[in-house]
Order: sequence, then structure tokens, then C-alpha cells
Amino acid sequence: MTSLFDDTIAEQYQNDPLAMRVYTSQLLGQSKELVLHGGGNTSVKIDNILYVKGSGWNLDTIEKGGFSPVNLDVLLEMATRETLSDTQMVAEQRAAMADQSYPNPSIEAILHAIIPYDYVDHTHADAVVTLTNTPNAKVLVQKLYGESMLIIDYVMPGFELAKHIYEVTRNIDWDTISGMILMHHGVFTFDNDARRAYEKMIDIVTVAEEYLSERVTLACGDCEGKSDPSLPKAVALEVEKLCGYEVFPLIIDSPRAQLFSILPNLETLVKKGGLTPEHVIRIKPFPAIIDNNIAEGIAHFAKEYKAYFDANASSDHICLDLAPRYVVIKGVGIVVLGKDEKESRIIGEIVKHTITAILSAEQLGGWGSLTLAQMFEMEYWELEQAKLKK
Repeated sequence: MTSLFDDTIAEQYQNDPLAMRVYTSQLLGQSKELVLHGGGNTSVKIDNILYVKGSGWNLDTIEKGGFSPVNLDVLLEMATRETLSDTQMVAEQRAAMADQSYPNPSIEAILHAIIPYDYVDHTHADAVVTLTNTPNAKVLVQKLYGESMLIIDYVMPGFELAKHIYEVTRNIDWDTISGMILMHHGVFTFDNDARRAYEKMIDIVTVAEEYLSERVTLACGDCEGKSDPSLPKAVALEVEKLCGYEVFPLIIDSPRAQLFSILPNLETLVKKGGLTPEHVIRIKPFPAIIDNNIAEGIAHFAKEYKAYFDANASSDHICLDLAPRYVVIKGVGIVVLGKDEKESRIIGEIVKHTITAILSAEQLGGWGSLTLAQMFEMEYWELEQAKLKK
């Protein structure tokens, strides 16, 4: 991965740390191998205010107005609490904002606050997360990056993750830490200089990319196939019967998607977690799989999804619709099923990155990310459920 930092462009931001934060955030957002569709977050600390990416903004297009200003002392105090619901956390973060016209701060705001550097960058870098989703991943990652890399076992994003990292870092010398890798989740880099924070991210991802390039062979991921053009519509019709709303089908029939569709352990593999936790909100915890009969495949998905819900839900949970967000058709490829073209293209990009990671990990010994219970925790996160209850 190559640094996109341009000294000539950056020079105009030298006396404006928030503008510099915007600039390097957009550099991170330009790479889909780092973040996809709202993924990742960044921040800068200025005069005891944490300016952190706000809800609803994407890094590639973020502007100053996308960084929510939150009182740093309030966030640091929140990290010391024993318990805090995410709903209450969001409310208190909002109350601590210097200007209420800005969007809600990222759910990772507390985590950004406790990292004692001006600039903090967080991505879901494909190459790094792929490595963390393989057997003996923690040993592998530590060997690749050395003792200076802080490696954190998977913890649910939000207050739980911030609290965990607060506890494990209370007695460390942050100056000895080159970065932080969250297993099955992503990467954090940090520095008092925006360029160094950004280029630390580039360096960490490059190490993972080089490791994969030496050990993994992949078919073309974007080549067009020649599947039956009526197939996506046929799948969409069956899904529409189930969910009661129209969907916009798009087919992914590249050689890579076709290979994925015929993996002998496909049924087991797709239930071993996604590329990074937040994707489950877009694509659900697993796809429908169709062998010959489309209607049977969709009905089987609905039954499996309801069983997944029943196995993990409490009486307070509201079940989402039973329709898949993408369908794997054996020997053909994948059909994505968003509510409109924009959503389908977003789902399609996430699916492409996910199957690339799975195919790569399978060549390194096997794919394994999150359990179904962990995916449920993210998919049925209390803040998302609150929106439904309203």
C-alpha cells in the first residue's frame, strides 16, 4: 500500500489541525481496502476537545462539519465507569458536545479519547483483518509486527471495547507502542503528527498485504461472467414474496465469486463470521445458499435466520425481516439484494471484500472470524433496536 500524503497539499493545513485531520481522513477513505461505506473513524484532540468522526459521515468525503466536538475530560471519566449502556453512552457523549448542531459522535469516541495522542486513525483494513481471521492468528500477528504492536482480543465495539482497552493500557508506556490491532475487527494508529499517524497505518497494512501476496493466489475479482441474465430477477421475486418489499438484484459472477460458490465447506464457512463486525448490519450474519431450487433455498434461509434469532434473542429483542441480503448460487456466483440500486452496490462491495478475505484465509489454514452469538450481539445492538422500537 502506498502513502498518498502530498506535502504540497498538506502545507496549507499546517496551522489548522482540524483541516489536517480532514485531509488525512480523506486519504484513508480513498482506499476501499481500508474502509467501506461509513467504516472506520478518526479524531484529533485540540484544546481539551476531541473532534471525532460523527455518525453518518464517510471518511472519503468527510469535512470539518463531520467531526463532532466532545469534551475530552467527560470522555476520559466515562472510561473509568464499571458499566455503561451504549444508549446512555451516546446520550452522555451528545450532552458533552461543545456544539449541539454536529452529528452524534462515533461509538468509539471514548476509545479515541484514552489514546494519548493528538491524531488517532482507525480502519478495518482488509489485509490485516484477514490475517486475524485465520488459525493461530494472534501468534501470527505478533510475529509479523513484534512486541511493540498491542494486540487486543475481540470485544464488542462501543463502551465494552473502550473499557477493556482502558484497563489493559493503564500501566503501559504508549511511546513503546507502534499501533494496535483488534482481532477480527481492525487497526488503530496514533501520533501527534497527522502524517506519521497516517503512514503508520499504511506501513502496518503493507506488512499484511505482502504476507498475503506471498502465500495466496486469487482469481480475478471484478471480471464479468456470463450467467443467465434472468437469474437475478428470479431470485429477487422469491425474496420479495418473503419480505413484502421490492429489491434491486445485482449479480456478481466473477471467477472469484464462482469459486466461492463451489467451496466444499460453503455451508459451514459462511457462518464463521464476516470480515469485520459492522458489516453484519448491512449483509446479515450469513447468506442464503441455492443449489437447484431457488424457492427452497430462500425458504431454508428464512428458517435458519429465525433459528439464529431464537437461539440468541431475549424477550426484549425485535426480529428483523427474514430475507437474505445476498444469495450464493452454487456454480454461478452471488446475487445481492438491496432495497434499491445504491444499497445493492454497497452490499455488493462488502460481499466482494468478504469473499476475497475468506478465500485468502482458506489458503492460510482456514477462515474463522466471529461466532453467531457475537454476530447477533452486533446485528441486534441496542441502539439499532431502539430505532425499531420507536
